[in-house]
Amino acid sequence: MSDAFLRAKAEAENTRRRAEEEMTKARKFAIEGFVESLLSVCDSLNAAIAIEKATPEQLLEGMYAILRQLMQALERNKVVVIAPPAGTKFDPHRHQAISVVPAEQDANTVVAVLQMGYLIADRVLRPALVTVAAPK
Repeated sequence: MSDAFLRAKAEAENTRRRAEEEMTKARKFAIEGFVESLLSVCDSLNAAIAIEKATPEQLLEGMYAILRQLMQALERNKVVVIAPPAGTKFDPHRHQAISVVPAEQDANTVVAVLQMGYLIADRVLRPALVTVAAPK
């Protein structure tokens, strides 16, 4: 009986140790996929910098292409933009009011987005900075 107890105890300790090792590995490599998706964005930026005589139009077109690439990488990693359209009810959990302005729309609704916010898995990383319609 004592031998069986010691074996069971050792097995439990080994299971606990393996679980801890797996958690350590998971934490260490959790962002690997995210970083991997950003590498193409870095490559594109480096390629853009390497163009010596690009016109302003070409640079702007390249910037838009790189921004699309970055947004796709964020979306693949469950990062969602918070950019409420004008007239959306102000949500203090997702929006940060910078100012209250007179507007021809309902009070406590978004007038303009000054800076987009971001969510990851329904958790706010950064609230959207907005102006809000004042009460009439």
